[in-house]
Amino acid sequence: MDYELPDEMKTLQEMARRFAAEVIAPQARKWDRDSAIPTEAIQQLADLGFLGVLVPEAYGGAGLGYLGMTVVMEEIARHCGGTALMLAAHNGLCCGHLLVGGNDAQKQKYLPALARGDHLGAWALTEPGSGSDAAALTTTAVRAGGAGRAGGAGRDGGDWVINGSKMFITNGATAGVFVVMARTDPEAPNAKGISAFIVERDTPGLIVGPKEDKLGMRASDTVPLTLENCRVPGENLCGELNGGFVDALRVLERGRISVGSLSVGLARGALEEATRYAAGREQFGQPIIHHQTIQFMLADMATETDAARMLVQRAALLQDAGQDSRLESSIAKLFASEIATRACLNAVQIHGGYGYIKEFPVERYLRDAKLCEIGEGSSQVQRMIIARELLQRPTS
Repeated sequence: MDYELPDEMKTLQEMARRFAAEVIAPQARKWDRDSAIPTEAIQQLADLGFLGVLVPEAYGGAGLGYLGMTVVMEEIARHCGGTALMLAAHNGLCCGHLLVGGNDAQKQKYLPALARGDHLGAWALTEPGSGSDAAALTTTAVRAGGAGRAGGAGRDGGDWVINGSKMFITNGATAGVFVVMARTDPEAPNAKGISAFIVERDTPGLIVGPKEDKLGMRASDTVPLTLENCRVPGENLCGELNGGFVDALRVLERGRISVGSLSVGLARGALEEATRYAAGREQFGQPIIHHQTIQFMLADMATETDAARMLVQRAALLQDAGQDSRLESSIAKLFASEIATRACLNAVQIHGGYGYIKEFPVERYLRDAKLCEIGEGSSQVQRMIIARELLQRPTS
């Protein structure tokens, strides 16, 4: 159910809706089965401006902000959560970190190519031993030549050598640019000694592992990374030395808006598919949509989907206005991800046995939706953030 958007956003919405219906929907099942999005489809998304939706026009992007991102994400996720996840990682995480922490030279070098679709972007924070406790990462970056503790040197102190492992890296199998978090000051407590680095795919020592065999979001590739004496130039330090984790938290704050809109798209898809099926499926002498139990399920799905969209767009508008959205982004992501799973479960239930076979997309939507409750901070982490923000904000 749509409500009023600015004219520019309506145009963007129509472009995304048409592309998703005409190009993605007919192939989404195959992409899910093959665990891959064809390169020509990714390039079509780039040609439409969807790979640069957050990138300012000065750097070759569409410059449509987070509200634009939510519009695109919802329409794409309506038909394929995996394709939407690819866009979320590319735009919200990789491009997002460059926008938050990168200097002008880095933005000029990388953002236009990312927006054009010359290559995809990936973001590497999570490790095998650090998930929700992201600041416990053990990947290290030291000055070439064994400089040890990083001290106060910035981008002009020589190369960095990175060693460690990363896990669950979206777009990792295909990305050309990675933003990698590593510990640069081993004596600093947790988050205070972490920096971000731009690592290009052909950098010696960057080893991309095999694709994970996942429950859902299968069209989007997810891989482990190993960095073995991976040497990057000093100029590839992204943001302030030892300030990378602060930037990562800002990136995640914004990334939750992307995951929230992805969740809305999946919930909307589940609602629309369930409504269509219920209108055509007859049981007990009439279409099942006339049975009150089915109507109540559809009513809940519609109400929660609309509410989730409004929460997501509120957070997007705050970001686009340059305001703090930590609370609002977590509320939006938490609510939208959980109602997406409920909507998809209900859609499968309404389809009955047919909802359990791959011929009907609701089976795929349900598998895709579950990740939204895990990625960009689990539901439990979101509740912690929300509670903390409420405690820190004035009550009147």
